[in-house]
Amino acid sequence: MKIAVVALGKIGLPLAVQFAKKGHHVIGCDVNQNTVDLINAGTEPFPGENFLAEYLAEVVTSGHLVATTDTTSAVSESDAVVIVVPLFVNNDGIPDFGWMDAATEKIAAGLKPGTLVSYETTLPVGTTRNRFAPALEKGSGLKAGSDFHLIFSPERVLTGRVFADLRKYPKLVGGINDASTEAGIKFYEAVLDFDDRPDLADKNGVWNLGTAEASEMAKLAETTYRDVNIALANQFAIFAEGANIDIAKVIAASNSQPYSHIHQPGIAVGGHCIPIYPRFYLWNDPEATVVRSAREANAAMPEHAVTLLAGSFGDLKGAKVAVLGISYRGGVKESAFSGVFGVVTALKTRGAEVLVHDPMYTDSEITSLGFTPYALGQGVDAVILQADHKEYKVLTAAQFPGVKAVVDGRRSMDPKNFPGVPFRVIGAGA
Repeated sequence: MKIAVVALGKIGLPLAVQFAKKGHHVIGCDVNQNTVDLINAGTEPFPGENFLAEYLAEVVTSGHLVATTDTTSAVSESDAVVIVVPLFVNNDGIPDFGWMDAATEKIAAGLKPGTLVSYETTLPVGTTRNRFAPALEKGSGLKAGSDFHLIFSPERVLTGRVFADLRKYPKLVGGINDASTEAGIKFYEAVLDFDDRPDLADKNGVWNLGTAEASEMAKLAETTYRDVNIALANQFAIFAEGANIDIAKVIAASNSQPYSHIHQPGIAVGGHCIPIYPRFYLWNDPEATVVRSAREANAAMPEHAVTLLAGSFGDLKGAKVAVLGISYRGGVKESAFSGVFGVVTALKTRGAEVLVHDPMYTDSEITSLGFTPYALGQGVDAVILQADHKEYKVLTAAQFPGVKAVVDGRRSMDPKNFPGVPFRVIGAGA
């Protein structure tokens, strides 16, 4: 097959490489000329994705993957089109379809009869059928479901381990009609491989969800579940702090029973998925009070971490505080919706002088995000750990001269390395 992959970001590019490794001819499309140039040179445009550098070089050299900024032309040559363009929400929780609408318009201009179009970007329920099908029909003059096939098949992978996750998790497919669903199943069976999963009720592989709406909701349900679960863990953690209970022991004990699956509490829920997709669900279902309360509870955790610090340190006005970690999770260079922003804002509101450190970011990158860089060994009054990078696990008080209080937001550092220093962990008593 010839396949066009639209948007070569941290999910789209590994997908394009995966399809190319299966022997298909892939045209990767992106609006960024620099990204396209790097890919055509066989150079990964971003770090941190396991195996991407070697796989990319392999498929570019073999001629199975090329990149372009001309999406319409790429679509006109392709049998299948996979879209992984980002979708965000504004401050009111309303999806901003600007980038996706623009990409859809370019796709429609090149669409030809018989093509399969697959949206993998997570969407509110009904979007594939009610927004993108009419847009594709208007721009192409073709009829969705008869002249071309249209499906929704959500990406279900984590950056850093995309290739492993593509094999590990079932690929969900739902179309706007049965013919589209069947075409989508056939396509993904030809471009993916799957690990044996005896733990699953059905064989691991491409799963037929029946409709685009069911497939859209499956992605929202699995991600919203995580947000709600983490919010519950965070509320347990806050109570445990006041009751002098270690919530980690409680959660481990609870989860020893097979019907309990409590997640871990922490300073923030970040990334492109968990903070965003529950808001997509709320856009569909604004009366979902549990979902709304969970999102609010998780969004409040950076402020709670600063409150913990003030409880140990006292008045933070004028205090020099080092925040450790820009990334939303350890080992990944990605700041999307990271807790660092809320922590820094809460500290500055209390009058603290805030310095920020992250081993994955240069000082100039830290500055470009609006932060003041911190170097280990500089004098500081207090520390808040925001990201669980492996480098932070071995830190000691000696690397923070003058430190008088520490808050570990990820239960990642060793309190024994800070003798005599008040050391608070989210979910543990003083």
